[in-house]
Amino acid sequence: MKEVNFLDRVMEFEQQLDSMQKHFRELIGFVAEMTEENHSLRLENHHLRTRLDEIDKITQNIEETARDERPKKLDVGEGVDNLARLYNEGFHVCNVHYGSSRKGEDCLFCLSFLNKQNG
Repeated sequence: MKEVNFLDRVMEFEQQLDSMQKHFRELIGFVAEMTEENHSLRLENHHLRTRLDEIDKITQNIEETARDERPKKLDVGEGVDNLARLYNEGFHVCNVHYGSSRKGEDCLFCLSFLNKQNG
């Protein structure tokens, strides 16, 4: 009886080994697929990052060009400062009443002119 039991156990062990070998082959196939997919995704990621860097450089060049093409503020300088000083001393600096005394009243023409020059 012990021999039969022993043979049964050996045959059962052989079936378990076959089953484990089958599962092991399936696992190896799965790992191979995952490795291939991983490699493919890494390559695609590299290409996408390269393309993104190219697009970033193009965008920066466009922004720099647009920034360079903006109208630059003119330096109004000493002349406008002198006109503002004359206005504060009580004289008109607008083209309507230039040089005449303001008599302490504000002139909308003068203020508009000075704001335009400083803006």
